[in-house]
Amino acid sequence: MHLQHIQQSFTPGVKAPDVHNPARWYLYQGDRLIVDERNGAPAIPTATALDMLGLAAERVEYLGVLQDEQALHCFSGTMAEGSILPPGFAAHDLRSLFGQFSDFEIGLAGRAKQIAHWDRDHQFCGRCGAPTEMLTEERSRRCPRCGLTSYPRISPAIIVAVTRCDGEKPRILLARNHRFPVGRYSVIAGFVEAGETLEECVRREVKEEAGVLVGSIRYFGSQPWPFPNSLMIGFTADYAGGEIVLGDGEIADAQWFTSDALPLLPPKISIARQLIEAFVANAQAGAAT
Repeated sequence: MHLQHIQQSFTPGVKAPDVHNPARWYLYQGDRLIVDERNGAPAIPTATALDMLGLAAERVEYLGVLQDEQALHCFSGTMAEGSILPPGFAAHDLRSLFGQFSDFEIGLAGRAKQIAHWDRDHQFCGRCGAPTEMLTEERSRRCPRCGLTSYPRISPAIIVAVTRCDGEKPRILLARNHRFPVGRYSVIAGFVEAGETLEECVRREVKEEAGVLVGSIRYFGSQPWPFPNSLMIGFTADYAGGEIVLGDGEIADAQWFTSDALPLLPPKISIARQLIEAFVANAQAGAAT
């Protein structure tokens, strides 16, 4: 069942107001989101206070205001790994909720996951080891001893659809990571290294993973991806030479595919799928002219 809301919007916040109305609670046990299944379909727990639901958090962070049929304050947090959930509640990996929650809801749950895990992992200063303090004027934790300030970590990563048109039909380069489900392929992706431009990263990752050269790199779009804390920056690029040679063992296979003979693809929520669907649309439009 999809959660469908036409006018949903979210306004981030840092300092929690006095909440006297029901609020949304995005709680994680490790990487698993706590959901309320008492009415059958999974839903984000909603209550004025956690103890009203029989839940208890190790720590809680204020996220902001969700504007739906009404304004709802939202909180993230973590629960102890071994804690027992009350009847009707369950913990699910966020990916398993793709298709059950709307893309908007998955995005908000992903935001909560990143903030909750950042807060959990920065309770002590990475420089001097002293306990840190949460600031109220911005999303950060500061060490009172040495002054080091830590912000939520965001790891930029490129993702690129490489296409070639030197044959009868346009083709797209897709690769299968060893960690993918059997038969699934996707576009090339990789993290940006220190001192590297996004365009340099595109060229390096494609060469490292598939052995080919690219040119005409064009920006496509971006997507936060909370697995664990990436910002996926999408590009398209043209094939510029070379033959497919697999890289360092991360990639199990890579091939050129036409739009009418694609393998199993990533989920629709992902920017990877958006890149592939854009290729298909352009290929079909070209075939129709």
